[in-house]
Amino acid sequence: MKTLLRGGLVVSMDPALGDLPRGDVLIEDGRIAAVAPEIDAAGAEVVDASGKIVLPGFVDTHRHTWQTAFRGLGADWTFGQYRVAVHGTLKPHYRPEDVYLGTLLGRLEALGSGVTTMLDWFHCADRPENADAAIQALHDAPGRSIFCYGAAGPDIEPEIRRVRALLPGDDLALGLRGPVISTMDETAADVVLARELGLRVSVHVHGTGGWPQGDRPIDGMRERGLLDDRTTIVHGNGLSDDQLAMLADAGSSVSISPDVELKMGFAPLITGRALSAGIRPSLSVDDCPSAGGDLFGAMRTALAADRGLTTRTVLECATVNGARACGRDTGSLTPGKAADLVLLDAEDPSIFPVGDPAGSIVSAGHPGLVDSVFVAGKAVKRHGRLLGVDLPALRARLLESRDRIAAAAGIAVDGSWRPQEADVTR
Repeated sequence: MKTLLRGGLVVSMDPALGDLPRGDVLIEDGRIAAVAPEIDAAGAEVVDASGKIVLPGFVDTHRHTWQTAFRGLGADWTFGQYRVAVHGTLKPHYRPEDVYLGTLLGRLEALGSGVTTMLDWFHCADRPENADAAIQALHDAPGRSIFCYGAAGPDIEPEIRRVRALLPGDDLALGLRGPVISTMDETAADVVLARELGLRVSVHVHGTGGWPQGDRPIDGMRERGLLDDRTTIVHGNGLSDDQLAMLADAGSSVSISPDVELKMGFAPLITGRALSAGIRPSLSVDDCPSAGGDLFGAMRTALAADRGLTTRTVLECATVNGARACGRDTGSLTPGKAADLVLLDAEDPSIFPVGDPAGSIVSAGHPGLVDSVFVAGKAVKRHGRLLGVDLPALRARLLESRDRIAAAAGIAVDGSWRPQEADVTR
């Protein structure tokens, strides 16, 4: 099982390899076997990569794909309106079929835009059947997916153990309930459970007010020994410099969602401050009702919001840093790593001519450039089309799902609905 990507502009994201203006990438048995200006690989299937940028697949470390059916509906919403709309109004009407369709289409969208690994932060957990539907959807999409279960209720342990039996490998993480919306004791119990079951943890922490733990939740977690290198803080807006240092000391990561954080009025992005503290931040889309579903846009917004960053640093956030946060051996074209990679059309007028590839990808990249996507060395998108996917049938089913939920909730989907802010639990 050999595949040779021949003659592309290789952006390896490996400092030892660097960029190759003209290079070959050899894939054997699902892994990167070699990267060089020219490789002789007798018997390999040859993919012509001339006129293409070859780079590692993107890694999205935090996305709520179950909300995909309501894409764009919340583009004008505040965070308070989003919570009321999605969690207070729409979520109660979701059935397992709705969860399945939203998750599947959302994951396929991400895959088509070059996201080979995605952490799906699931908090539509009103019933176990919803979780099972989301897991099945992620399984049916041909990408690497981590189901991050934000289970609901006062006692989540039985449900987490049930799902752990279904997902015994590294495709399950625990979405912590706190410390933003639960007590530190509950947070400690969740982390103890996650460590027992060998799970990474992810938790939303941001400076929009209403923290039961005051303005120092990271300090509280540190005092209880709840931070380590398997901890990811989502957003982190408003965290003080000393709390960022605590995360760095523990080896924890942060996931930045640039578009949502700026649109919804969170405190300024912490990308630059996190880097200064010694953290390697990753990037994420968050939710598609409010923002676009590709990491090209997230990279561009992150760069514009903090001009202390470089395009190479931002590209690291979307690749190697995300892979590290998810505990995956991807994110760079380093020999020995899993062969998750993307081919971008470098001859498209929107990006041509390519001089500095990192600068071009971050400043001008978009999903329309994604010609091919490989996961574990297998092509899942070629010549601009996802393989083995009946998109027309899935689109029809998703529209039926959206319209049923909207009718049950009594809301319009034409952009005229303006939710009134109120207190909701998630």
